[in-house]
Amino acid sequence: MSTQPKKAVVLFSGGLDSTTCLAVAKSEGFAPCALSFEYGQRHKVELEAARRVARAMDVAAHLILPLPLGAIGGSALTADIAVPKDRDTAAMEADIPVTYVPARNTIFLSMALGWAEVLGAQDIFIGVNALDYSGYPDCRPEFVRAFEAMANLAVKEAVEGRLRIAIHTPLLALTKAEIVRLGSRLGVDYGLTHSCYDPSPEGLACGRCDSCLLRRKGFEEAGLPDPTRYVG
Repeated sequence: MSTQPKKAVVLFSGGLDSTTCLAVAKSEGFAPCALSFEYGQRHKVELEAARRVARAMDVAAHLILPLPLGAIGGSALTADIAVPKDRDTAAMEADIPVTYVPARNTIFLSMALGWAEVLGAQDIFIGVNALDYSGYPDCRPEFVRAFEAMANLAVKEAVEGRLRIAIHTPLLALTKAEIVRLGSRLGVDYGLTHSCYDPSPEGLACGRCDSCLLRRKGFEEAGLPDPTRYVG
């Protein structure tokens, strides 16, 4: 007698990390329900990539929720603030950059938690990374542990003992090169993904923002061709 795979909510931007995270969830036998957000980000290329990848990877469901984080502002991704360019690793690690979106992962995980409860899913995947990243506070392991503890105190199904929420962070301790190698082994087509913070109107990656530089570094160190379409 066949059994249906367990559902898992996967926070999903259509970028390199979240796509790899989605592939990991599938490889572990879950039926991924991808959750993306239209949160006021300065470009729509990200959501186009999310739709493209979700179709290609045949997810169980793909939900795109509107969130007015752009009304709050405070980030180069949601407000008229310049995206930092051409920074070396030391500069990226010096402080939390202006591309940090206030409370973004807290809000995203909260929405994922609500959907998981409705789906009867105990598992939430998020592609946060604490090594090759831009210093965001909501990508740290202590944040993830604290949110998981809170989640199990916050929702009816957990409080009444019918499920136990687990936050999965399969990329947390991996370098960008290790993430690229992992996704490649799992068959991810990175040419469908998008990572750039400041793409051209045609959707080409700038090649100069922190996200582009970390992505390019990952492919170089992994010894794999970079399928990203860059400006120029």
